[in-house]
Amino acid sequence: MTLIFCLITISILNRIEKSRIFTQNYLYMRKNTIFYCLLGVVAMTMVGCQQHFISDKKVRESVQAAFEERRALFTEGEIFNIFDEAELSAEEREALEFLYSTMSSADMGDYEAEYFLDNVRMSLRAREEMAWGKDVPEDLFRHFVLPIRVNNERLDEFRMAYYDELKARIEGMSLHDAALEVNHWCHEYATYVPTDARTSSPMATMLTGEGRCGEESTLTVAALRTVGIPARQVYTPRWAHTDSNHAWVEVWIDGQWYFMGACEPEPALNVAWFNQPATRAMLMHTRVVGDYHGPEDVIQRSKCYTEINVIDNYAPTRHSTVKVVNASGEPVEGATVEFQIFNYGEYTTVVTLPTDAKGEVALHMGLGDMLIWASHGDRFGFGKLSGESLTVKLDKKEGDLFTFEEDMTPPVPGDIPVNLTDEQVAANKKRLADEDAIRLAYTSTFMTDEKCAEYEQRERRLLIEAMGNWRDVKAFIDSKSGAERERAVAMLEAMAAKDLHDTKLAVLEDALSSTAVAALTADYVNYVLNPRIEFEFLQPYRKQIREALSAKLGASPEASAIVAWVKEN
Repeated sequence: MTLIFCLITISILNRIEKSRIFTQNYLYMRKNTIFYCLLGVVAMTMVGCQQHFISDKKVRESVQAAFEERRALFTEGEIFNIFDEAELSAEEREALEFLYSTMSSADMGDYEAEYFLDNVRMSLRAREEMAWGKDVPEDLFRHFVLPIRVNNERLDEFRMAYYDELKARIEGMSLHDAALEVNHWCHEYATYVPTDARTSSPMATMLTGEGRCGEESTLTVAALRTVGIPARQVYTPRWAHTDSNHAWVEVWIDGQWYFMGACEPEPALNVAWFNQPATRAMLMHTRVVGDYHGPEDVIQRSKCYTEINVIDNYAPTRHSTVKVVNASGEPVEGATVEFQIFNYGEYTTVVTLPTDAKGEVALHMGLGDMLIWASHGDRFGFGKLSGESLTVKLDKKEGDLFTFEEDMTPPVPGDIPVNLTDEQVAANKKRLADEDAIRLAYTSTFMTDEKCAEYEQRERRLLIEAMGNWRDVKAFIDSKSGAERERAVAMLEAMAAKDLHDTKLAVLEDALSSTAVAALTADYVNYVLNPRIEFEFLQPYRKQIREALSAKLGASPEASAIVAWVKEN
């Protein structure tokens, strides 16, 4: 409209000039008018080029409202300064607002805003440079490409570090072939080894060359998203027909979600060792960053994520309803209903839902049995869900005696067909062996008894156990001598093996130097020296906390004073 208005204005002025009615002053005015009209056109064109990251106005306004709500909670500090200080395009700003509107408070505090902006820019770059970038629907890009977090891993610089390498690896490939190739790339860097419950970051998994299924799938999802391919981590919290659980990857290709075993490449999609077990699953979860509205069954929504159930992609299902009533048979609103699967000799809760005004909850699930445990106040009840409905009466309380006959039937075996030729299987087997050789060539650079023979036995064990992180552990040990070295070794021994794999020198130095010297008793080593508390992101936090507490409570506060301050604040 602005362009049309300016062209009409210029045309009128030309006609007026030809009539020689206006004076020279007017001609000067006319030139300025034309100039400012053209300037307006340029400005409007530039604004038009500021493409929205979220084109749907309603969704965009919803995200912005959620962002402002989060921003209002953090009135102190510099968390949101980047929105006022950085030069952001409209697209970058909206993408960054989406991330901040969904991320946890912990992520806001643990990582600099520039880190998230770098990731946003890499995601937008992938969409621009990858052949399939413009074919990925906007909502899928927002929820399954842009997000950095996959599970509860420490976030790292994976996208910035490996974008160019991955891009070159899949140059000229179709989206389908690129997804398969990315999985081969991941297999060169990691293979399956069971570990503890803390999830390593993608680069930490690569550093050690191994990881459990949750870590392999975190790495693979990160790699796929890095090159603009929508991907998500899917897991069954517990198998129903056997012990254990599993996690893998789903990847979006040309309008459909397919699965693959993470770091376990096959010649085709929807082929993995778990094809048959997946048909016997009761539930398949994935957590999607943000308020996601896709075709999948939604289990629950929070301000950070949408938990969806993708069991329909793998197994025959039913939609089951549980009704909770009190001892008088009246519906109970707000009762807690736990859906439990028998696994590892116990019942494990895989979904927890509250009942509605009718006293009901519903869930999409596989065709096996679940134990339903319902509770409200001091009353509870339970029953076996085998079909489409179950009524549970809250007729029990703590201390009551009752019996329950266990007879839990898992889903029957099914089939997800695999159509591979012998030639495909043989070629893939050879390729896997080649990729194993690449990884083994890297892991052979790790420390061995021979390589660190000059160190005493306890130190040798730590250097070997550090695997790809041996340089940081070695530098830490080498910088100490005498009693301080003994403290350093004792601290390393108290840490979990995975902490030795990915804890950097700065964290180790902070943990040791910020701790008062004392006798190396078991309690002192495990609960003072050891920097690990649970599964948190380890940072050089001790010096910072000591300085903050000293400013509040003095240089050497009593433990009771610290406890009181924590409670008060």
